[in-house]
Amino acid sequence: MAFQSINLVKTELPTSNLFRHLPRFEEIYYQGNPIDRVQLFKAVREGEECKLLAVTIIRKDEDFLWDSTKDLLGRSIKDAASLMRGIYAFDLLTFDVHKEIDSFNGNELTQVLVNSSLKLKPGEQMLIKYSSVYGILQKMVDESWGKIVFKTAVELFNDKPNFLFALVSKILKTVEFAHAPVMVLVNDLSTHPLYDPQNEEQKAFLDDLIAKQIKHSIEFPPEVFIQDQNGVKELFSGIMIKP
Repeated sequence: MAFQSINLVKTELPTSNLFRHLPRFEEIYYQGNPIDRVQLFKAVREGEECKLLAVTIIRKDEDFLWDSTKDLLGRSIKDAASLMRGIYAFDLLTFDVHKEIDSFNGNELTQVLVNSSLKLKPGEQMLIKYSSVYGILQKMVDESWGKIVFKTAVELFNDKPNFLFALVSKILKTVEFAHAPVMVLVNDLSTHPLYDPQNEEQKAFLDDLIAKQIKHSIEFPPEVFIQDQNGVKELFSGIMIKP
């Protein structure tokens, strides 16, 4: 079944913690996860089509925080499915784990999902926003019972200087020799961010990555944004955006 993608610029997604520091887009369409735990968006910026690949990461020693988040959301989604009719997919795009861990109201998210499901026909999708939860709810088929396939995309990492290099390198390899602009966003949810401008070993890894990528770029060197509690930095230009 062909699904009807929605222009997410017309929703509240640009105000999310995933997009609010990025350049402005005229159009944004969610394309799923062609790479494991990496979200693909097709976008239009200044009249030109581009790709945005976003990955959310959190330190391995903070995985308990992410596990708690999944449990909170999972209970809400399971409760919603029991009140719905049809098979749905819910792709979590972003969630502020630090903001929500103590104040999250699962019953309210359940009600938002149930109410939203009533507006969808098979093949349609919509953005779900509840507090800092942003996700795509998509109806697959009508049924006399309810089911929601819940998808998340978070990468756990160990505290090693080359992790960031390896992660960004893996993503960029999928868009080598691109004929259209490419943006990569690494969204770090960790209490102590991985990116450290003062870490010489890490800087050497990233400088090498940048040099290789420029060589492999035909027309448009990619933009790589690292976003964490210290702000957002574009690695190639060195531009820093404070939160």
